[in-house]
This record gives sequence, C-alpha cells and structure tokens, in this order.
Amino acid sequence: MFELIEPIATVTFSELPTEAFLALGMRNYWDGYFAGRAAPLGQAPAEVVHAVFYNFADGEVARHIPWVWGKITPQEAIVVRERSSAAALRQMIGELADSPALVRTADLATRAAVSAPIEGRVLYAGLRALDLPQEPVARLWHATTLLREHRGDGHNAALLAHGIGGTEAHVLLALSLGMRAEEFGRLHHLPKARLATVVDGLRRRGLVDSAGGFTHAGRETKERIEARTDELAAPAYDVLSADELDDLVAGLEPIAAAVRAADD
Repeated sequence: MFELIEPIATVTFSELPTEAFLALGMRNYWDGYFAGRAAPLGQAPAEVVHAVFYNFADGEVARHIPWVWGKITPQEAIVVRERSSAAALRQMIGELADSPALVRTADLATRAAVSAPIEGRVLYAGLRALDLPQEPVARLWHATTLLREHRGDGHNAALLAHGIGGTEAHVLLALSLGMRAEEFGRLHHLPKARLATVVDGLRRRGLVDSAGGFTHAGRETKERIEARTDELAAPAYDVLSADELDDLVAGLEPIAAAVRAADD
C-alpha cells in the first residue's frame, strides 16, 4: 500500500503546487512545502512543526515557519494545496482522471483514510479535521495524503521507540539506499562536523561501522522500524473487506504507475 499511496500523495510536492505557492509570495520550494504541509496544524510555532515533522535538521523549520504565515494564512494554504495537487494529479494521470474506476478507488481510499486510529497521530488528526473534497480526483489525493501522514505519524513513533532521531533516520535511509550519509540530498547541506557527530553517535551504538556503512545490528534495526511502521499503518485498512481491499489495490495500481511515469 505504501508503494501505491506514496506516488499519488506526493504529487503535492511537484511543480504545479510549487508554482501555485510561489505565485502567492513564497520565496522558494521549501516555503510552499511548509505552508502546505503544516497548514492543518494552524499557526503552530516552529518548535511544534519541527516536533511533528520529526526528521528535519534543527533550524530548518524555523527558516520558513512562521515567515510563511505573513504571506498566506493556513486556511488559504489548505485551499491552494488541495486545488494545485488535484490539478497536478489530473495532469499526470490523463484519461484515468475521468474514469468510473477512479471514483470507486477514491471512495474506497477515503473509507480507509477516515477510519484509521487517530490517537497519537498529530498531523493525521489535523488532516482528518478538514472537509473532504467532493471532486473525485481531489478526494483521491486527499485520501492518499491522509493515509500517508497516518503512516508517517506511526513511523515517527517507531523511530522514537528505537531511539532514532530525525537526522539519524536520514542517515539510516541513505545507507539503505547504498549511499554514504554525506551524499544524501537531505543531509549533504549540513556542516560536515555536525553530520560527523550524528554518524559517530550511530557508530558508538553499533549501528554504523568504521567505514560509515551498516553493521548487521544497524540493518536489523532499520528493518524492525520499517516492519513496525507497516504494522501501525495496517489498521487503516481494517474497515475494508478482502474484496474491497483487492479493488482498492487494483484501482490504485494504474494511477500510481501513471504518476511514476509522469515523474520519469
């Protein structure tokens, strides 16, 4: 489900939504990212947004929050994000956007998305409080975003339970992709000494070896976190019967494939 949900939800980080936010006075991609994604939290201070988003380096959120709220309100950001994301999704999937299958898929995804456990899931809860879009493409994007953030909130809980901090999580992700930490896009901008301190901490815990790669314990920890994340995400789909879940998968597959093809 992650592989099917993620491409659809993350159209919100593509060119069309970025341009929509830039047109409203955002200075760069990251202004629009934080304005759109943090909007369900209202005008929460940077410290709160940082805590909810979890894996940004210290100070990254504060470069954008609360500055963006001087240009746009959270309520306006929610509208801009939904409209531009739906437009981007429609553009990427072409004729699938007007198919009866998409309506069925959007309905099933929405049932799952609004039935997931809400306890301890701050960003998901903020999204759940929003009105559901009526237009099918927008409703599908919104549902996949709910499911994505529900899973993300659970992932943060799994990381925290295993004592993995936000920047450490990016290091482990980089290593799982066969990259050194300093090569990873979300880490390479950090001061070398700062990143070295994070990697050294993982090395002292036996998760990273002297060459900067995974140890056996490090790989096992990463796998346990991912498995627990999946377990925490699964209850969202309990509301669907086995046949409905099969229908949801079948409906999402061509849409996710079209989005991935458009990205390529």
